[in-house]
Amino acid sequence: MKQFFVFLSFALFVIIPAHAVEPADEKRLDEIAERGTHVMPFDLEKTTHVFTKTTEGGVQQVIAKNPLDSEQIRLIREHLSEISTEFRQGNFSKPAQIHGNDMPGLAALKSAQAGQIKIEYKELPDGAQINYSSESLSLIKAIHQWFDAQLSDHARHAAPGHPHQHPH
Repeated sequence: MKQFFVFLSFALFVIIPAHAVEPADEKRLDEIAERGTHVMPFDLEKTTHVFTKTTEGGVQQVIAKNPLDSEQIRLIREHLSEISTEFRQGNFSKPAQIHGNDMPGLAALKSAQAGQIKIEYKELPDGAQINYSSESLSLIKAIHQWFDAQLSDHARHAAPGHPHQHPH
């Protein structure tokens, strides 16, 4: 019974954030948006990043605001497919280019051994997603920190997700 309560406490901690992520200041938001144009091929104004924390890690989605915008959808899919391959190889250089090498969670993700983080790319009707999962509690925590940092830095173009609304 004690193990059940430990698991339940962990699950609630992981799924329900203690507080909302605060957006970065306006100067940082501008800098991140500018750096992002050199890494992400899609238009931030025409897309939304959704970061959904899960008990196993999280789901990162990029969705075209207009579901009929085939150009943005194509660019989203190309980018997420490319970075998911890079991430599986331990290459997190693109997030570092946008957010900096000291981005929360990034060092732990970079140092993960092959196979410690499962990274799965999937196309969506209006964009694409990457599912991150791990059995390592420290890597799950790193994924959550990384998601929070992205939510803060992309505040104008990002939203937290809800596990029951975004199945993976």
